[in-house]
Amino acid sequence: MKERALRAGVPFLQPARLRDAEWPDRLRELRADVAVVVAFGQILPKAVLEAPARGSINVHASLLPRYRGAAPIQWAIIRGETRTGITTFQMDEGMDTGPILLSRATDIGPEETAGELAERLSRLGADVLLETLARLDTLTPLPQRHDEATLAPRLKKSDGHIDWARSAPELVNLARGCNAWPGALTATPRGPLTIWRARAVLRTAGAAPGTLIAHDGGVAVAAGDGAVLPLEVQPENRRRLAWPEYLRGARLEAGARLAAP
Repeated sequence: MKERALRAGVPFLQPARLRDAEWPDRLRELRADVAVVVAFGQILPKAVLEAPARGSINVHASLLPRYRGAAPIQWAIIRGETRTGITTFQMDEGMDTGPILLSRATDIGPEETAGELAERLSRLGADVLLETLARLDTLTPLPQRHDEATLAPRLKKSDGHIDWARSAPELVNLARGCNAWPGALTATPRGPLTIWRARAVLRTAGAAPGTLIAHDGGVAVAAGDGAVLPLEVQPENRRRLAWPEYLRGARLEAGARLAAP
């Protein structure tokens, strides 16, 4: 956005901290009607939110009050949601707690990753924002149902660590939700391995979670319930590759064990 603004000759301000004392006055000097906030990583103080004449509007990538926080797209997929959307709301001093202006829902594809969903929601978010601004005089802000709120905190690398005792669908959702960052990580006899895409499959009982097992002419990984068939993986400091190609290069066969990193 900064690069586009500079190329277009649009004035651009980039404060290190909006809580610094001079910023509310600098923003008021712009005499803006409304501010729009998208994916901004700081909690904005009241004086900044109220600097524009009609306050500040946020574009959030979930159906509020569900998934308030920094990583709503990732956590929605990790937790197995099949539907999400975009919400615009009037900002207050809380974290995604203000009254709702508009919301638009969309289905999450069964194999859609967080990166793919983010790209799609960015376009939907732009449309919902433009509609919100066009209808701002007639929209009635609706208070959120705070008792229905769920949280979506910022992802950490450790959130992608695989526990093979979990069910196969949960682990597949983890890989989808951690794609493109931080990745679903496991330890193998040949070093760390990131699983970017996978599919849940059935398995017979007997193998301990994390064990490579024969499946349909290939190899899957036993989970606490079912098995995970990796599709796209990446060894440490190497390129992404298909699971069968990785197995051949790593010389891993049924019976080998994967573990938590």
